[in-house]
Amino acid sequence: MSAPANLVDGFSTWLETSGVRGKLSSAVPLAPLVWFKAGGAAEWLFEPKDVDDLARFLGDLDPAVPVMALGLGSNLIVRDGGVPGVVVRLGKAFAAVEAVDATTLRCGGGASGILVSSTARDAGIAGVEFLRSIPGTVGGFVRMNGGAYGREVADVLTECEVVLRSGERVTLGKDALGYSYRHSALPEGAVVVSATFRGERGDPAAIQAEMDRIAAAREASQPLRSKTGGSTFKNPAGHKAWALVDAAGCRGLRRGDAQVSEKHTNFLLNLGAATSEDIEGLGEDVRARVLAHSGVALEWEIQRVGVS
Repeated sequence: MSAPANLVDGFSTWLETSGVRGKLSSAVPLAPLVWFKAGGAAEWLFEPKDVDDLARFLGDLDPAVPVMALGLGSNLIVRDGGVPGVVVRLGKAFAAVEAVDATTLRCGGGASGILVSSTARDAGIAGVEFLRSIPGTVGGFVRMNGGAYGREVADVLTECEVVLRSGERVTLGKDALGYSYRHSALPEGAVVVSATFRGERGDPAAIQAEMDRIAAAREASQPLRSKTGGSTFKNPAGHKAWALVDAAGCRGLRRGDAQVSEKHTNFLLNLGAATSEDIEGLGEDVRARVLAHSGVALEWEIQRVGVS
């Protein structure tokens, strides 16, 4: 029996007989789960017990129901009208990281960049220190080809395991992901449940020193202790987004309680009571000013999801 497309009327009854073992909750506020601390609710939030549970859930779910994966919510604007369908959040069962040989790590889709880089250090695996600087989880890194400090996921990924929207489990090599700058060709509704990264042999002390250098550089240049969403816009070819924003006079620009950071102009802040409409609207104000000043059309790096 398939889960109904009309979730509110029929989902609970279906769930009782489906054999799904995870936690399914309705009308869950997403603001507490995202870094901006703003936005609406998920129609349904599903936290699967394990990969088999997720595959069964998606396989039985009516194909008309939209599905979105949620990690730490660090690079995300959830619009104020909320997210229809099902939001999938990977918990502790998906957060393990292990060294499988002298240069290779297998990482759960829910593992943080800090955990990945720390495990690599302990195993003497160099080359993934940059993940220390990316706020988010492995699933998001893989989907968006996350990167920082001169490296990106495409440099270290060998393969990933994905549960497709149909419930099918597939293993995809890096070449199948169609990577480009902050983009992959992963299909809509697919959930990355694990990834394999390959680095190189390194000295744990040197790896820690590089992680410390990255952490210090972030602390000095980024508003890490604010309600923010990380880098807002992609760097256009030949330019730095922050420099274009600054040159257009947007440093400190506000819309309601949303503000362009004065510390790093490619970060937007929620000063307290900003709505997602304020934050996204401010981003569009910045894009318009940069286009008028420099002729460059900035592209969003932050994902914007849900309905207004």
